[in-house]
Amino acid sequence: MNSSRLRTLASGAAAVALMMLAAMVALAAPAGSAAASDGRAGAGRGWSGTWATAQQQPRAGNDFQGPNWSLKGFADESVRQVVRVSAGGSRVRIRLSNLYGTKPLRVAGATIAKAGEGAALRPGTVRPLTFRRSPSTTIPTGRAATSDAAPLSTAPLEKLTVTLYFAEPTGAATFHEGGFTTTYRAAGDHRFEGGAEAFAGETSHSWYYLTGVDVAGGHGRAKGHGRARGAVVAFGDSITDGAFSTPNADNRYPDELAERLVAAGVPMGVLNAGINGNMLLTDSPCFAGEKGVTRFQRDVIGQPGVRTVIVLEGINDIGLGGVDTGCGTPPVMTAEQLIKGHRALIRAAHAHDIKIIGATVTPVKGNEYGYDTERNEAVRDALNRWIRHGGEYDAVVDFDRALADPADPDALLPAYDAGDHLHPNDAGMKAMAEAIDLDTL
Repeated sequence: MNSSRLRTLASGAAAVALMMLAAMVALAAPAGSAAASDGRAGAGRGWSGTWATAQQQPRAGNDFQGPNWSLKGFADESVRQVVRVSAGGSRVRIRLSNLYGTKPLRVAGATIAKAGEGAALRPGTVRPLTFRRSPSTTIPTGRAATSDAAPLSTAPLEKLTVTLYFAEPTGAATFHEGGFTTTYRAAGDHRFEGGAEAFAGETSHSWYYLTGVDVAGGHGRAKGHGRARGAVVAFGDSITDGAFSTPNADNRYPDELAERLVAAGVPMGVLNAGINGNMLLTDSPCFAGEKGVTRFQRDVIGQPGVRTVIVLEGINDIGLGGVDTGCGTPPVMTAEQLIKGHRALIRAAHAHDIKIIGATVTPVKGNEYGYDTERNEAVRDALNRWIRHGGEYDAVVDFDRALADPADPDALLPAYDAGDHLHPNDAGMKAMAEAIDLDTL
């Protein structure tokens, strides 16, 4: 990656032995150890995740990714966020996180509605949200909260809008940087306002505090509209997160997978736990979040109704190893170290009766960030051989071969290349979703 972009990436690395020890401790923690102040996310029968995003530490925006509101947070402001759900239901609830907050988070009120155009809401669909039957809640630092159920019949692939009102200064906000979806804010309390006028000012491309939307109950009898049969989590880095896909178009590969499931009549949620720049074995608080072996407990095992996870991790460990990124130098990783990290995820998933699917690491030949070296390609090839033939994952999806140019298998097919010879474009995202055998889910 060029120097200006590298300065936005991973923090300094700890010794590999210490990282692996910490990973084992984190993955051994019981599910729900980061319990919500209003009940842990998975509590209660019949709930399944229908939308999710991974949490990141607040940090400044930059020229590459654009500005965000995470450092300053909010005060006497309403934040309106639009999400597209993957499975439907007759009841909904939301999950909020203050994982990286510097003080208790006071949520003065919240609503959920069916989305209209932009920041507008569909008339007659606004529902107030409560937390333990109270319209407000306080979330301690490092904790999460789950709302009570709200009656709102929701169809698969429908867009919902969550509006949060913060009467008091929040301080720095736990957020997800790469939302690739427009978020709105307005001064004052506009939770129940159906129009978009108040939100005509600033917008952001990130999600704030909102980490999940869950559904329960069936939605009609139409094909694919029955009670959700649990959820599949897509776990990974920027490719899973949807970097370089078209903003506000829901063309990330997990979105495309959700569309395939609906078309096949399978009422299953698809949850995106990708983080731009994420690494399997190295923390990156200034850019790409906690390492995969640590956040797996929260972002996969802690999801309501999770049955299956698809893991696509490792290319940033390979490409950034030994590189001064401007906020630390990740260690050089061998294929053996990365395989140990993947094995840790497999053990954690199986300990919680979650099926785990390994995804091969995609091509990087010609990559402009410096990922394409002879050594890096050898590590990528060795890791992919183990994923394909090691027999330790419950199933394999071969994203490498799905995206590769048949004339040059180490490179992305030009029709799937977003332009940096690393990230797939919209067509590539669709090809990834089509490579997944739905029966394995």
